[in-house]
Amino acid sequence: MFDGASVLVTGGTGSFGRRFVRMLLDRYRPRRVIVFSRDEFKQHEMAAGFTDPAMRFFIGDVRDERRLWRALNGVDYVVHAAALKHVPAAEYNPSEFVKTNILGSQNVVDACLDRGVRRVVALSTDKACNPINLYGATKLCADKLFVAGNSYRGAEGTRFAVVRYGNVVGSRGSVIPAFAAQRPTGRLTITDRRMTRFWITLDEAVRLVWRAFADMEGGEVFVPKIPSMRLVDLAHAVAPECELVDTGIRPGEKLHEAMISPDDAPYTVEYDDCYVIRPAIHAWSRDEAGPRGRPVPSGFTYTSDLNDRWLDAEGLRALIEGMKPGDDA
Repeated sequence: MFDGASVLVTGGTGSFGRRFVRMLLDRYRPRRVIVFSRDEFKQHEMAAGFTDPAMRFFIGDVRDERRLWRALNGVDYVVHAAALKHVPAAEYNPSEFVKTNILGSQNVVDACLDRGVRRVVALSTDKACNPINLYGATKLCADKLFVAGNSYRGAEGTRFAVVRYGNVVGSRGSVIPAFAAQRPTGRLTITDRRMTRFWITLDEAVRLVWRAFADMEGGEVFVPKIPSMRLVDLAHAVAPECELVDTGIRPGEKLHEAMISPDDAPYTVEYDDCYVIRPAIHAWSRDEAGPRGRPVPSGFTYTSDLNDRWLDAEGLRALIEGMKPGDDA
C-alpha cells in the first residue's frame, strides 16, 4: 500500500512515530516519509538513526494551518499522532490542550482536504470514551472532527478514520519507565490498587493503523482487542521487591478505562482481532451492505475491568524483554 507513496506523520518524533517510521521503512518502499513536529532537537536525534534517503524532517506545529498546508504538498497518507497527552497537565492548562488537540486537529482535517491527501488516520485514546478529564474531552472532540471530515471530502476525496487504544507498553510518559526509575529507592508510588488499564505494544499499535488505512470506508473508529492489567500486577512485574505506597487518584484519572460505551454499541461491529465503531452520521454505516463484521449485543461495553483478556506479571515481563531498541524513545 505504501510502496511509492508519500507519508507524513504529525508528532513523528514521539514513541509511536519512531516505531511507525521504522516499521514502514522495513516493510515498504515509500517515496517520502515526512516527520512533522515542532522540536528540532528531537528531529536531530531521530535523523541520526534514520538515514534512509526517503526521510524528510519538517519543523512545524499543527496549530499552524499554513505550515501544515506547505508540508502536505504531494502527500498521499497522513498519520496524525501529534497531541498534548498528560492528564494532570491538561487539568491545569486546558486552553493549551484545546489549541493543540482540538484546533490543531481541525487544521489537519482542513489542510488534508485542501491538499487532496488520500487517507488520514488519527490516533485516539481510551480516555476519549466517556471522558471525565480535559485531555479525554479534547481527544473526543478530535475524534468527532476526523469522523465529520468525511462529510466534506466529496465522492472521491480524502478519507478519515480513527484508531483508539490504551496505554502503550514502555512508551515515553507511561507508568512503566516511571516505576523503573523509582525501583532503586525500594518504593513505588501507586495511585489506587484497584486501578486497571488496557495495554498495547507499539508494534500492535502500528499494525492497527495499517489496518485502518487498508480497510476504512471513512469515519470509523478502530478499537483493538488487547489485554487489561491491574496496576498492582504491573508494579510487581517491574519491581517485585519494592514496597507499594498509595498516593490516591490524580486529578482527572479513572479507576478503569473504557474504549466502547453502551451508546456506541448500536454502531459497533466485531472482528476476530478488533471492533469497529461505524460513524453514526454517514448513511453507509447503517447499510447492510456496509463493512463486514458481527454486530455486538445491545448495551455492549468494552472496559478494562470487565475485559476477557488479562496480562499478568509474567506476560508483561515477556513484552518488556521483547521490546526493540528505541521503543521507549
